[in-house]
Amino acid sequence: MGADKAHLRLGGATLVGRAAAALGGVAARVSVVSSKPDAGLFGLPVVPDLFAGRGALGGLHAALSQAAAGWAAILSCDLPFATAALFERLASLRAPHTDAVAPLQPDGRPQPLCALYARAACLPVTEQLLAADELRPRALLSRVRTRWVPFAELADLENSEHFFRNVNTPEDFAEAQRVVSSCEL
Repeated sequence: MGADKAHLRLGGATLVGRAAAALGGVAARVSVVSSKPDAGLFGLPVVPDLFAGRGALGGLHAALSQAAAGWAAILSCDLPFATAALFERLASLRAPHTDAVAPLQPDGRPQPLCALYARAACLPVTEQLLAADELRPRALLSRVRTRWVPFAELADLENSEHFFRNVNTPEDFAEAQRVVSSCEL
């Protein structure tokens, strides 16, 4: 990307600010998982990576380690079109026999960085995966009781076609800016 994605502004808010707004509907406390020195600039509590350099699974582990509630809502800041309504829908699908609730994108791919995780069940599995050098968050979802949410169960939500639009490159960001200006997101 050439710049820290978290600080990019889209529709008047940073990508972290957009993620915090989406999570605010289901989370009593929203934190930023980061080991970067400027992470405190977002005005949110900062949870440092406990396993530095371990990618997204390391960040997920840090979030689960510090979660005060039984469930943790996880959202990567490079998914700026996820909404509070999306997380409310995912939260409504939790059940006693479920350890995670994860959406499937329209193409059927799982989206582990826009999901809900039961702390007690998922934290030890995350630690096992990290110890085995398995760093894919999808591996966690395959080892716990995951409620997969087909996109059809989310399609009725406003602007759902943009939920999983990922911002990883300057071209992705330019497209996200066009979406924001055309849809007022």
